[in-house]
Amino acid sequence: MTQSLIPTSNNQLPFKQPPDSLCIIRLSAVGDVCHTLAVVRTIQSHWPQTKLTWIIGKLEASLVGDIPGIEFIIFNKSGGWRAYKKLHQQLRSRTFDALLHMQISIRSSLASRLVRTPIRLGFDRARAKDYQWLFSNHKINAVKNQHVLDGLFGFAETLGIHEKRLRWDIPIPAEARQYADQYLPRSKRFIVISPCSSARFRNWRNWHAEGYAAVCNYLTEHFNCATVLTGGPSTLEKEYGTAISELCQHTPVNLIGKTNLKQLLTIIAQAKAVISPDSGPAHMATTVGTPVIGLYVTSNPLRTGPYLSQEWVINKYPNAIQEESGNTVDNVSWGTRVRDPEAMQRISVEDVTAKLDELLSAPQNQPVKSNENN
Repeated sequence: MTQSLIPTSNNQLPFKQPPDSLCIIRLSAVGDVCHTLAVVRTIQSHWPQTKLTWIIGKLEASLVGDIPGIEFIIFNKSGGWRAYKKLHQQLRSRTFDALLHMQISIRSSLASRLVRTPIRLGFDRARAKDYQWLFSNHKINAVKNQHVLDGLFGFAETLGIHEKRLRWDIPIPAEARQYADQYLPRSKRFIVISPCSSARFRNWRNWHAEGYAAVCNYLTEHFNCATVLTGGPSTLEKEYGTAISELCQHTPVNLIGKTNLKQLLTIIAQAKAVISPDSGPAHMATTVGTPVIGLYVTSNPLRTGPYLSQEWVINKYPNAIQEESGNTVDNVSWGTRVRDPEAMQRISVEDVTAKLDELLSAPQNQPVKSNENN
């Protein structure tokens, strides 16, 4: 299954003319796939005749896999070695002008070896963790202290594309709209609360249910604004949904565990805003132009925050990193995490309601979004 690298003596970057074909590897996660899509859309716009093939995870494909003009090849990581075998069968007779290796993981690096190409473009040596540098023969330029999205645009720049188009245009099918219409408040505007981030080892990013419940009550009492809870089917997320609902004086619409990604996207698109920690839904909101009140303490929002909503982020990261390490943000490695399980308690209900006051009182946020136009 493993293929040797094709010599690159006559295959230099940037391209002098549009390539016939490019292969992209970005398997996961949802938020990072949203970032990657902006880069792919830019390549599409600049080189409309270039054939694009994207190797992507199964869940992530359910969000973006119906985008026209891109061939998606699903790599189902739950299949173990069979996933590699299937990918080999799908690619063994094909060659691409270049591979954009846009994910840092052993899984994606092993998958990249099944792509026949003379150019394997990966991250610069400083960012190529998990030995990714061993699986590439070209590197993007090293740039310090970038947002993840800006870092991914380094791939387009290395190809020779220096524009940056923040366009996503993810299709929303009629079924997703119809599903959302069954549950969404029709008579007043609403806010989406996506309370949980994905579970990772020693990576505490979730605020407390009591805080979310207080925010739900505030929205109803001060803005006559409904709340919709969203999230995945995990036990933790369902427990959050139940706890928030029970603590609320004004019961929210609880759709945690009841939506797929397309349904979630159409709900987010119709919301006035999303309240969320560092998570996929925060970045999904960016793709549809919905502002995000991001709750950031244990990770740096300048690196992973909602790209178009930095003004609405509640950023307690500098305080938390100072207390934990004794250093300022400028004196720790970019992307350093705060490992205190109580760190999210730094965010107060008043922090969130102050952002809501500012956002919902802005003139452009007075009209209710129409369900039919989103």
